[in-house]
Amino acid sequence: MSNLTKLIVGTLLYLVGQTLVWYQINGQFISEWIKQRPFIMSLMGVPISFIYIYATKYTTESFDGDLWPQRLIGFAMGMIAFAFLTWIHLNQAITLKTAVTLALAIAIVVIQIVWK
Repeated sequence: MSNLTKLIVGTLLYLVGQTLVWYQINGQFISEWIKQRPFIMSLMGVPISFIYIYATKYTTESFDGDLWPQRLIGFAMGMIAFAFLTWIHLNQAITLKTAVTLALAIAIVVIQIVWK
């Protein structure tokens, strides 16, 4: 698998993991079923952990063992997933402040990918 493929797979895994975590911890605000079952929701942590382990593996390998880029990419994917899902499910608008923060998150990803 090429470094670019590893980077893409790892980044997508971070996005999936961050999305699942959003539902795990914020689902209580959109679903009564989730709200009444915190133990079941906590069990989602096991498969989510595997997703993060592989996301870290692939992105770190894509940067020849450097850990910082994968950490910042994971953070940025979390910011993007959080903003989108909070807007969609909870109608919390993306304010100018949030838009600037998201732009910075995207810039972080671009810097980590482009700047060698």
